[in-house]
Amino acid sequence: MKTFIWIKQCILITIIGVLGVTSAFAADIQVITSGAFAEALKALVPEYEKQSPNKVIISYGSSMGSAPDSIPSRLARDEKFDVLILASPSLDNFIKSGAVQSGTRVDLVASVIGAAVKAGAPKPDISTVPALKQALLNAKSVAYSASASGTYLSNDLFPKLGIAEQMSKTAKKIYSERVGTVVARGDAELGFQQVSELIPISGIDFIGEIPPEVQQTVLFSAGITSNVSNLNASRDLIAFLASPKAAPTIQKAGLKPVLPALPW
Repeated sequence: MKTFIWIKQCILITIIGVLGVTSAFAADIQVITSGAFAEALKALVPEYEKQSPNKVIISYGSSMGSAPDSIPSRLARDEKFDVLILASPSLDNFIKSGAVQSGTRVDLVASVIGAAVKAGAPKPDISTVPALKQALLNAKSVAYSASASGTYLSNDLFPKLGIAEQMSKTAKKIYSERVGTVVARGDAELGFQQVSELIPISGIDFIGEIPPEVQQTVLFSAGITSNVSNLNASRDLIAFLASPKAAPTIQKAGLKPVLPALPW
């Protein structure tokens, strides 16, 4: 009888020990991503959590700008995250400021700009630079994002096409909302944003990418914050997102996987 009780105690101690080890290695990873990688991340997190005891908690915000829910604004309010995923120039600024650890930047995807109209509306030709220019001039209203793609359009593309003055009257920057949603409800005739942010939106028709001659390819990268709760768990998540295993899901989301070497 004593032997039986001793065996039961040993088994119980073993179970508690195993559970304790599992719990010790499990972590909640707080991630904030900008819109370009949002749909890909939503699809990838369940895949990651199947192979890992860690749980990923996702928040969203634009790469730049002063909107209350932008990543810069949220960090300025001392909101805590372990991993940031956003346009690489913005991530580099956080590395310079010390908010993100040096040596943790991992380029995940390349993203390009596309255009969309409301579902069923005529699709303007944007396949060449002259056609894109004419489509912009013909549109009664144009919407573009407050993040990386919109900054490029307003600061670089419109002036380059010689239509900055005209666009100041018909184009508007969209804060805290997807451009596709604005187009879908009819508040803009033509919308521009990262392809990966347009294609998931219902109620719009995707036209295509803007011409290569005026296209802007932006890298979206991950970095680990300086006040990270669990460094190893954060590295593990980023390694998964940058792996060949994640590439098919990333491609379905309208992005191009980079598959980089990890800095650690």
